[in-house]
Amino acid sequence: MSKVVGSVTDALKGVADNMTILVGGFGLCGIPENLIKGLRDSGVKGLTCVSNNAGVDDFGLGLLLHTRQIKKMVSSYVGENATFEKQYLSGELELEFCPQGTLAERLRAGGAGIPAFFTPTGVGTLVAEGKETRTFNGRPYVMEMGITGDFALVRAWKADTFGNLVFRKTARNFNPMVATAGKITVAEVEEIVPLGELDPDEIHTPGVYVQRIFKAPSLEKRIEQRTTRKV
Repeated sequence: MSKVVGSVTDALKGVADNMTILVGGFGLCGIPENLIKGLRDSGVKGLTCVSNNAGVDDFGLGLLLHTRQIKKMVSSYVGENATFEKQYLSGELELEFCPQGTLAERLRAGGAGIPAFFTPTGVGTLVAEGKETRTFNGRPYVMEMGITGDFALVRAWKADTFGNLVFRKTARNFNPMVATAGKITVAEVEEIVPLGELDPDEIHTPGVYVQRIFKAPSLEKRIEQRTTRKV
């Protein structure tokens, strides 16, 4: 059974207005940049996007903000995007801030079929407002909901034709959690190999979670902030 599709358009078939889209990556590292551009070109709008970051003004999810295709972001950090700032402060964009570790766990829980869990992170802050709190062993905890989405978009280094995924170094980041939490998970990858060629011990995301894989034609691998020093 091959899950390989031949184009970004095929990979995103079924994406529609007002869907919840989960997007892997951390900053610009490990983001599914070709699939994000495909979303932009598709013209879908009213999206709720769940991702650790919101890209930068001209790259990553910043492309969808520029075209105003995102109505709500669920993120832990958005400080690199001036477009995001303007839309949020003007009331055009809805924002749900979530502590980074909590966001990762909400995605993992959603992918595991766990509807909610308790965490001490955020107790006594704005994060906990309106949420159930309980005390366990004398310590207060706040209840957080698991996250699932209509589509999950991830970027992997290598895949086999069944969709088993291998991520490379820090580009793994949020991708494994995101991959489990979508009704339809799409992975853009650098290399696709025949089924059976990957060592089972090196697989990070089993293919059972993945419905479509797409070989990315190019990977820009941009850096958010480049700092250099004289040698």
